[in-house]
Amino acid sequence: MSENDLSLFAHLLRRAGFGARRDELEAYAAKGYEAVVEELLHPELRPPIEEDILHRYNGWDQGSGMAPAWLYRMINTERPLEEKVALFWHHVFATGTAKAEHPHTNMAQIEMFRHDGFSDMKTILVGLSRDPAMIHWLDNNENHKDEPNENYGRELLELFSMGVGHYTETDIKMAGRAFTGWTFEQPIPLYTTGLYPVNFEYNEDDHDDSVKTFLGQEGRFNGEDIIDIIVNQPATAAFISRHMYNFFVADEPQVPSWDTEPPQDPNAIEMLSKAYFDSDGEIRPMLRVLFNSDFFKEARFKKVKNPAELVTGVIKLVGTDRWPTPGFARYASATTVMGQMLMNPPTVEGWHTGSEWINGGTLNERVNFAVNQVADATKPGVGEIVDHLASQDGHVSPGQFVDTCLDLVGSLVVSAATRDGLMEYANAAGEVSFGTEAEREESTAHVVRMLQLIVATREYQFA
Repeated sequence: MSENDLSLFAHLLRRAGFGARRDELEAYAAKGYEAVVEELLHPELRPPIEEDILHRYNGWDQGSGMAPAWLYRMINTERPLEEKVALFWHHVFATGTAKAEHPHTNMAQIEMFRHDGFSDMKTILVGLSRDPAMIHWLDNNENHKDEPNENYGRELLELFSMGVGHYTETDIKMAGRAFTGWTFEQPIPLYTTGLYPVNFEYNEDDHDDSVKTFLGQEGRFNGEDIIDIIVNQPATAAFISRHMYNFFVADEPQVPSWDTEPPQDPNAIEMLSKAYFDSDGEIRPMLRVLFNSDFFKEARFKKVKNPAELVTGVIKLVGTDRWPTPGFARYASATTVMGQMLMNPPTVEGWHTGSEWINGGTLNERVNFAVNQVADATKPGVGEIVDHLASQDGHVSPGQFVDTCLDLVGSLVVSAATRDGLMEYANAAGEVSFGTEAEREESTAHVVRMLQLIVATREYQFA
């Protein structure tokens, strides 16, 4: 396998981003694989999305505009891994708008994931613990010295760092007491002034400063002390590594079963855990090891696309929506009916992944969305595929037609049975050619139909 193989870059950009156009893949391939990985790992080297565009159009900094604005970023960002890492942490640290009903706090959390998502686990967990959206989501504003609330302490251990089986109920109680007094300022009322940010507040008078015993250590622990202990646990390294593997490499069983079901690739988890400790818990070096590993390069089409990946990948394929037009809300609706309401995960556990994204209803929505998007030959991405086929000398044989279209939708690999089905249509269509206007019109219709068949395949559901 060549390191300049376009299919390898297509794989990388599906996982470290949301797909890429053919011209983007060719530009990436010219740089070399490891150089592209480094570029992706350093999003600050590329220009950010212009924030004023999102603020000026459609009220995208308010309420229901949050998910459309984020999808706009995913589709148009020059920093694809930044948005992908933010989506990763949004899944791990699931926090929903349904309870907060305060858009600024939820948007600020996602921005924190962009800013801190590549840093070390201590920075990430301290930021999460000080985040008003998370504090409200898990009731830490109700966690008082004389009346402790264990919700955040429990989920910090169970779902955000170590996983079930690596702590006791006493550890949960001690963690809860350590985070007493971690709250937020009362926000300015919504009416009539509009929405204002909410700030973290540490109320020392409400903090339990007594001696606590946590994971075998004893002291007058505050929240940061608890996080210091957590991030140095082998269980934390393994838990975060498995989350990374599940999100970026291949589908794992659901998180609640991880204490009983071993990872499918223990060596990969060991490699990532070693990178964790070698870098004092930094995420960027872990991702560097992951993307450059053989286990990643060989894991093509081993992960069911989550709805955000499916929707953004299709829109990038057809090349539309390069500007924040009002219709972007329909893409947020599309991910929702596919089972992923961005900014509003179903529980603190996040979304169940892999095959659980697929059922009779969601599969129908996924296929219909993709088929309808590629149906319009006037869309730039579809037109580029037509032009690519037209640039080949002479007539394009049925076999060439199938293989070229599969290649141009992202180097898609399909089973023999699927290819036979595509060939059945290609043979019925005959050779496609673009010599005359009439031939081009007829062949363009065949290209559109072939693309519809491809995006309706089982294989297109995988990244």
